[in-house]
Amino acid sequence: MKVGNIDLKNGLLLGPMAGVTDRVYRQICQEQGCDLTFTEMVSAKAIRYNNQKSKLILEIGEEEKQVGVQLFGSDPYIISEMAKKIDHDGIHCFDVNMGCPVPKVVNNGEGSALMKDPKKIGKIVDALVKAVDKPVTIKIRAGFSPETINAVDVCKIAEANGVSMITIHGRTREQYYSGKANWEIIRQAKESVKVPIIGNGDVVDGKSLKAMLEQTACDGVMVGRAAMGNPWIFKALIAEIQGTTYTPPTIEDVIQMIQHHSEKLIEYKGEYIAMREMRKHIAWYTKGLKNATKIRAGINRVENIEDIQGILEQLRSA
Repeated sequence: MKVGNIDLKNGLLLGPMAGVTDRVYRQICQEQGCDLTFTEMVSAKAIRYNNQKSKLILEIGEEEKQVGVQLFGSDPYIISEMAKKIDHDGIHCFDVNMGCPVPKVVNNGEGSALMKDPKKIGKIVDALVKAVDKPVTIKIRAGFSPETINAVDVCKIAEANGVSMITIHGRTREQYYSGKANWEIIRQAKESVKVPIIGNGDVVDGKSLKAMLEQTACDGVMVGRAAMGNPWIFKALIAEIQGTTYTPPTIEDVIQMIQHHSEKLIEYKGEYIAMREMRKHIAWYTKGLKNATKIRAGINRVENIEDIQGILEQLRSA
């Protein structure tokens, strides 16, 4: 499947996640077979005011493959102008977040609050499509609340205004990340529009991928939280798609990945910041492993690469 200049060979996307999908982790997931990754979501207003943190989030490494920038905001003019301002060859598409459930975002009329104003969604898409030459995509939810499930109508409006691809998280804003994702609304959307529909929500392995594809006929799948500490999930999903056997990572595979991740993060952010960020990543990488509980206290005290080596030795001897 092609979306503009983007080749979605297996239709596998990594969802944008704050504090997780920086350029290092995006590259790691790309190495495991992910077709398209996204930056952490960035405020269009913050870009307008030259916010330093936003500049860091927007950095895309030369070694990265297909990366989209995810913006959030509610003003069509600001979103489109800021996309035009930051556009460069390393960006493959511009995505607008219309699904974030966090109160400080929603209370500003941004993120999933946009689901309550489909006409504004149409205006945002239209302005962005006219401002950039790259594909414009959006990420939405099933609706704002169980009483206002309107993803199908939003998809129709977005398509009419030139959107190139739509990702649908099958939960409402009020659900946040709890309960089950509503795959039926994804199926209905797929039947209602011609643009590619990407399903999101509750795909955690090959079995759930197969179920989503069969139940919704969606064009691809976006993985979010299931990829935290588990970049191998993309290999598992590819194996399901291709009908091959997937072999889960061994303890040594996990150890080598933690080492790889740590070294790349130090190279990018310096040891002080990298080590503090690796604490959460190591906790995710080791979740469910033998001895994981025992080393957890040590994870929270990681200060340097030598501390990480000590934790890895504990894992080896478990």
